[in-house]
Amino acid sequence: MAIILQSSVGGFSAEFMRKLPQLERIMVARGLDPADFIISKDRASPSSLYVIGAFFFEYTVYVGDESFTVTEPNDMVFLDFFFHRCVAEAGDADDAKPIPSRPPGPITRFFRWMSQPI
Repeated sequence: MAIILQSSVGGFSAEFMRKLPQLERIMVARGLDPADFIISKDRASPSSLYVIGAFFFEYTVYVGDESFTVTEPNDMVFLDFFFHRCVAEAGDADDAKPIPSRPPGPITRFFRWMSQPI
């Protein structure tokens, strides 16, 4: 079975959907059942900014009775984050190849730099 996806902002990107089966295969190889996971995508910006569009999205991952939420600028940044969380929990992740994606752009690098603790 596949990861259940929910979105209140029009779905996930085509690139995310193409790479999701690869993540699910890696999860199965690590002993995780993708059917246990629900990923929800919502706007992270205030409702007054809907005219401009969302700059960030909140991704909430539900697994059983537990959940966590992260805020990322796009689906592929979230997928990379989630991928690394899945393989990190399994121990030795040296044999896992990351899901290739485009390098982060200047705005993403700036926001990552700004989010670093002082």
